[in-house]
Amino acid sequence: MAGHSKFKNIMHRKGAQDKKRSSMFSKLSREITVAAKMGMPDPDMNPRLRLAVNAAKAQSMPKDNIQRAIDKASGGDLENYEEVRYEGYGPGGVAIIVEALTDNRNRTATNVRTAFSKNGGNLGASGAVSHGFERLGLITYPASAGDADAVFEAALEAGADDVASNEDEHEIWTAMDALHEVAKALETKLGAADSAKLAWKPTTTVEVDESNAATLLKLVDVLEDDDDVQTVWGNYEVSDAVMEKLG
Repeated sequence: MAGHSKFKNIMHRKGAQDKKRSSMFSKLSREITVAAKMGMPDPDMNPRLRLAVNAAKAQSMPKDNIQRAIDKASGGDLENYEEVRYEGYGPGGVAIIVEALTDNRNRTATNVRTAFSKNGGNLGASGAVSHGFERLGLITYPASAGDADAVFEAALEAGADDVASNEDEHEIWTAMDALHEVAKALETKLGAADSAKLAWKPTTTVEVDESNAATLLKLVDVLEDDDDVQTVWGNYEVSDAVMEKLG
């Protein structure tokens, strides 16, 4: 267990994740509906649904919205959502993985390809960049959940593999098949997590210089703003100095 590594979650969030609440709720609802459809509609009996509901609660999504999303899974008019992954390269040669839930694969593919081409990147074939990432479980807690040592100890006891803490949050990494068990164990110690999901963690990262950073972050923003896109992962690091210059 690496302990207090300086590894930052390279999901581009913070400033760019100041998104419209309605868009965020739409994505959360879609994940809840898909999770409920794939398993039992009871969060206690469906680990993926439980994680989706907890993530929605962490974003202050109203209980009525959550229940509607669950109920929608048993309705006859349910869109046929499917999980799709896109891989490509952004400015500076960084690797990017885009995960989507879509009821129209052609629409989503066109939107993702356009986002890459208009923002200094290019969409690759399936498997083009994922070989440079590990598929792991990622559980995040706000910094207020406890100090780094306390969270580290709780994560270790729960069976996690790695913890990275910074001034904003705690990132707890697990084996892919241990995500649900670790998340459930941590919930009894630290409360509900901000998020718990399968993640793509890069084996190596690329430092992005100022000349490419603005275009790269614009690409990530455009992708994340798409209703079908659930998550964007990358192997990039942007230094604090560069971020300050970009404002």
